[in-house]
Amino acid sequence: MRRSVKITGYAILALLFFTLCIWYAVIQESRNGLLTVSFLNIGQGDSIFIDTPSGRQVIIDGGASGVVLRELSKVIPWYDRTIDIVIPTHPDADHIGGLIDVLARYEVGTIIHSDVEGDTATAKALVAGMAREGAQQIIAHRGQIVDLGGGAYLEILAPDRSVRNVETNTGCVVTRLVYGKTSFMLSCDAPREIEDYLVRLDAGDLHSDVLKAGHHGSKNSSSELFLGYVNPTYGVFSRGCNNKYGHPAPEVTALFERFEISTSDTCKDGTVTFVSDGQTIKQF
Repeated sequence: MRRSVKITGYAILALLFFTLCIWYAVIQESRNGLLTVSFLNIGQGDSIFIDTPSGRQVIIDGGASGVVLRELSKVIPWYDRTIDIVIPTHPDADHIGGLIDVLARYEVGTIIHSDVEGDTATAKALVAGMAREGAQQIIAHRGQIVDLGGGAYLEILAPDRSVRNVETNTGCVVTRLVYGKTSFMLSCDAPREIEDYLVRLDAGDLHSDVLKAGHHGSKNSSSELFLGYVNPTYGVFSRGCNNKYGHPAPEVTALFERFEISTSDTCKDGTVTFVSDGQTIKQF
């Protein structure tokens, strides 16, 4: 006689848990030794998600709105509700608006920001959200090294002083992400004056494989001097389609072409992702 098999709710839960464990192990194994950097397609603005070989996760800026949550759901597993480090580079709405929703959705360990102040409702809402989050807050300052584990780290290049009363773009947090022999220059909305100042300070240490074009490709950023010293293989324009600012400026795209830099554009290409094994970088 054939006996029927009765599957209890506990057995189903155990099976699901076992499947989840295998899935998680596969994800961890596939990430082993790899750094993934995604320039998220969030419209006009910046949002960069970094997934490190150690499993630590960083988000730099969050675009203008909750659209960032949709994009994060594509790069963070659904069961993961933590982000290790959040960096609002400066209090302009197209960089921090979405971080208000990120702080509400995810448990954040550390927030790194400059002391440049914003006077908009969005900037004040972010300050309130950071206070509610209860995460460790660190004021960014040149020379700081943020260890991301597995050999990856972020170095803070700017600001090099208190920027409480300066223009917001001038006070933004410029970082360089390094993993092995590969690196990414993440220059927020830093204007040409800051770029050229960094050249004077760090001329021999700016080279990076990937450059996020400053200020979405504005003509006020991406100086010829800075571009020459960074000397990237890849450039990324993070911007919205048909934006009112005309980003990226024609003279900037022409400069990237003259330097033979392969460029991607979140308007045309969607989220732009690079993967590094510490020796080489591949774009996906």
